[in-house]
Amino acid sequence: MSSVPPNMPPGGYDPRTQWRVYREQQRAAWRAQRDAWKAQQYAYKAKFQGAYGPRVPSVVGPLILVAIGVVWLLIYAGRIAPENFWTWYGKWWPLMLIAAGLAMLAEWALDLRREAPVRRGTGFVGILILLAVIGFFASGTTRGMWGPWRGDWGDHDENNFFNMFGLPEHDLEQQVLKVQIPSDAAVHIENPRGDVSITAGDSPSIEVQAHEVAYAGSEDEAKKIFDAEQAHVTVSGSAVLVKSDSNNNGRLNLTITVPKSAHITVHSGHGDVTAANLDGGANINSNHGDVHLSVIKGSVQVHFSSDKGDFSAHQIDGDLTAEGNCNDLTLSEITGKVTINGELFGDVHMENVTGQIHVHTSITDMDVATLPGDLTLNSDTLRVTQAKGQVRVTTHSKDVDLSQVYGDSYVEDRDGRIAVETAGNYAVEAKNRKGDVELTLPPNAAASVSGSTRNGDIVSDFPLAVSGDESKTVNGKIGAGGPKVTLTAENGDIHIKRGDDVPPLPPTVAGPASPAAPHLKAPKAPPAPPVTQ
Repeated sequence: MSSVPPNMPPGGYDPRTQWRVYREQQRAAWRAQRDAWKAQQYAYKAKFQGAYGPRVPSVVGPLILVAIGVVWLLIYAGRIAPENFWTWYGKWWPLMLIAAGLAMLAEWALDLRREAPVRRGTGFVGILILLAVIGFFASGTTRGMWGPWRGDWGDHDENNFFNMFGLPEHDLEQQVLKVQIPSDAAVHIENPRGDVSITAGDSPSIEVQAHEVAYAGSEDEAKKIFDAEQAHVTVSGSAVLVKSDSNNNGRLNLTITVPKSAHITVHSGHGDVTAANLDGGANINSNHGDVHLSVIKGSVQVHFSSDKGDFSAHQIDGDLTAEGNCNDLTLSEITGKVTINGELFGDVHMENVTGQIHVHTSITDMDVATLPGDLTLNSDTLRVTQAKGQVRVTTHSKDVDLSQVYGDSYVEDRDGRIAVETAGNYAVEAKNRKGDVELTLPPNAAASVSGSTRNGDIVSDFPLAVSGDESKTVNGKIGAGGPKVTLTAENGDIHIKRGDDVPPLPPTVAGPASPAAPHLKAPKAPPAPPVTQ
């Protein structure tokens, strides 16, 4: 027999067992290596902390976050105008670095008194660098270093904003400008910074009184600002231009007297606009500021470029159109059509409007034929009292309350409550996707009612048939039947109430008619040459 063993593994050999043991040995080796690395890391940290002390967080980072939160809260609450803040921040942002350095020095002084040395965290340095870069760009913008972006920064209407933070105020009364113009002239006014006040005079002339304000460190700098922003009057036939150039460190307040029948157009950058007692209509473009109009005949157009301005108009004999973003809006005694198209961020109040009212925002669409009473609109409520003619409202997330409606009503809402009170037998259609619907009818009403609700109840003070369980319906006639009343509520109740007698709408008292203008043919005259002051 051969002494060479056979070519096969010895008895009892298991390849799977050997592979499992090998993997366990590899895992054990990896865990041992990991523990060794951790031990080395802990030893290095212990050695470093023994020499320099443990790491302690700095108070500078939380203070920066608190300051940023407070500033943005004040801006969001409207306590600080954003443009005013950026102007101030662009000038004084180095104070932030000084304050952070003083806080770090105070921490260093406290750390010296500790028995064991400590190290302060520096995670806030990145935020400081970012804020410093923002401050640098804000400074360049407010100082006019960035060309076309310069006009986007500055004050709103705070006359003492600059001298509150170090720049003294200088005032100058510009010489009065008075020029003869046609009585029906088209007056165009451009004032980038400052208020504009316009009134009507008795003579065929324009008179401009200018009050200049400059915020500068010296009289020479103030004089340069005065020379740059002073007003000029240019007359070319029946076209009149009153213009002032912009300066970020100054403002020019204009008081202008024009002929009563002149038509005015105003372009205002930063400042309020006031106009009164005009017969030629008005066209106002306001970027940052309030607009107040009163006793004006003719059409009125107002355009807003920001949501920081309020608008009020009283005794307007003509159509009124307002477009753009506006804060508070107040209208009264308007004998013409009212059209509001834009975003309304404040409170809206209208009363005594004899023309049709149309309001369009991203949330609310509303049409009222005539408003002898009043209308109130804010972020959560729409209320109309004493309306004549058809009323249509489509909105959401608001409570809608229509009372003393002398006409048909259509209301569509969501996430709110609908309440309609008719002043007679008129058609009503109310749809609420999430909320209650309440309808109040006169005690002697006559109507044909149909309604349905899902996940709600139906209650009626009138004898109407109500059926259903989770989804209920109501149908029937009130009295002898009449105009159709359709009510729909999802996830809400329907309540049909018997109200009190509503008095008839008082008649509208027409004002005295204006005397007719005499039809006289004016003699021909050569056109006047352009005049500039």
